[in-house]
Order: sequence, then C-alpha cells, then structure tokens
Amino acid sequence: MRHLPVTAYFKLFEFDLYICRRDFAGLYNHVRNSIVNPRAALPDAVERICNAVDLACMWYWKPVLCLQRSAVTTCLLRQSGVWAQMVIGAQQLPLKAHAWVEIDGGVINDKPYIREMYAVLDRL
Repeated sequence: MRHLPVTAYFKLFEFDLYICRRDFAGLYNHVRNSIVNPRAALPDAVERICNAVDLACMWYWKPVLCLQRSAVTTCLLRQSGVWAQMVIGAQQLPLKAHAWVEIDGGVINDKPYIREMYAVLDRL
C-alpha cells in the first residue's frame, strides 16, 4: 500500500479515458464488475485509500470529476477487500448529477448530507 497514491493516479487516468471517449457505459460496467477481494481489509484501508485518492486528485493534471474520483475510490476499496458502492444521484433544480461512495449506507468521500441533496439514480 506504499504506492497507493501512484496507483490511484493511474486509475484516475484510466477512468479519464472513459470520460474522454464519452463511454459512460464502459465506466459504469468497469465499476459494476469490479469484485471485492475476499481477503480481509486492513483496519485503516478506507482512510488510506480515500487519502490516496485525494492526493492523486491534487496531482492530476486537470480537474477530476466526481464520477471519476468515486469510480477510482470504489474500485480501490473493493480491491482491498472493502464492499463499497458508487452511488449516482441527481437533483431537479438546478439540474445536476453527482457521484459519491458509500460503505454500509454511510458516505465516505463526500459530505455526509450529500444524500439529502440528490435523489439516488443507481448504486453500483
């Protein structure tokens, strides 16, 4: 896990390619099909992965979208043995969409009240 920020950076790039190609279906399927590693997660895995993704987002050469950040966080958590869900939500006025990550119903990479602002469209 020493190189976790570097891994997160390359995952940001990987998901950025989906976004650049306007391949939402590909990104969606990549996250949906990512499996949870059966080995037990380390006790601090969630914190370390969220911090690594935040750090990678700061280093990334362009602004990172919430969809990209949440996809990376979800996939890295699952690889570490944590069952995480990427949630996609929308609000009507003004029309906006947003993505975040939840574990056991709790938001982990955004403000805890984000669920009150957006209607959930899907959970991956």
